[in-house]
Amino acid sequence: MGNGTIGRRGTLAGVAALVGLGAFAHRAAGQTAAGCPADRVTIDGAFGKAVFTVDVADDDASRAQGLMHVERLPMSRGMLFVYDRPQRMSFWMRNTLIELDMIFVDAFGEIRHIHHRAQPLDETPISPGDMLLTGALEINGGLAARLGVQVGDVLRHPRFVSRTEPWVCD
Repeated sequence: MGNGTIGRRGTLAGVAALVGLGAFAHRAAGQTAAGCPADRVTIDGAFGKAVFTVDVADDDASRAQGLMHVERLPMSRGMLFVYDRPQRMSFWMRNTLIELDMIFVDAFGEIRHIHHRAQPLDETPISPGDMLLTGALEINGGLAARLGVQVGDVLRHPRFVSRTEPWVCD
């Protein structure tokens, strides 16, 4: 994904929801996957499990660059956008050369919205709406549907917290 408007990759002044603040308290209490590799995400759902090696975009510069100018993305790769606080998100495809699925998650890693097949070079804003979220995973366009990934499935990564038990690295 390319550079966007102020609201694009985490610079919106979204106010953290109480549930989000609670999630960060759990993170401090040790409910994360400490010691798990930061370059891997696992999605668990009714379909089974999918594992992706990811580049993590967790600062303004890396989020602004995203997957711009990338000509090819291997099926087992992706980019994970992570924010310190829950916020409204809006992405676009400026200078992005490949079709992408965007999987939006909350502080618990729960998938809350999937935008299928974002079109290369399209500058139309892509947003999950007014939800306050903390992450987005970009993978090859069409792959989420092909795997059977659905809203309610869980994305596991050390930057997200579990609702119950600590994450276990796979």
